[in-house]
Amino acid sequence: MEEKRDKKILLEKHKDIARIDQESKRTHGWYVRVRFYGKTHSKFFSDGKCGGRYSSLLAALAWRDEIETRIGKVRTNKHIVTVSNTSTGVVGVRLNDKLGRYEVSWVNKAGKQGKTSVSIRKHGKENAFKRACEIRKIKEAERLSS
Repeated sequence: MEEKRDKKILLEKHKDIARIDQESKRTHGWYVRVRFYGKTHSKFFSDGKCGGRYSSLLAALAWRDEIETRIGKVRTNKHIVTVSNTSTGVVGVRLNDKLGRYEVSWVNKAGKQGKTSVSIRKHGKENAFKRACEIRKIKEAERLSS
């Protein structure tokens, strides 16, 4: 029974963890890469040093979870974007000067795109931005909740 469970864990996909088997360099193990707010944390877990394929995977999983906790990243298997390409610097919130509003976008639990906007004329630029950021924060929390 335990052997079946071990095999299942080995065959599952694990977020931020990749298997490396490079026979030419005699390299076998798991490579963990955690990205958060533009910084990458990575480490390789060798089968040889960890006592086998299963042990190295368990060590990789534990390290990934520990790093995520230490840097404040939410433990989820869902994709999280933390670096913004918008001039606001907030993921999912952009300024539309032409229309005088902040536009908010997100993805819901079902994977559907959601959008709304907050009027600068109605709320003022500073308050509109705060409201837009709050909406984005709420929608992201809804998506990540179990």
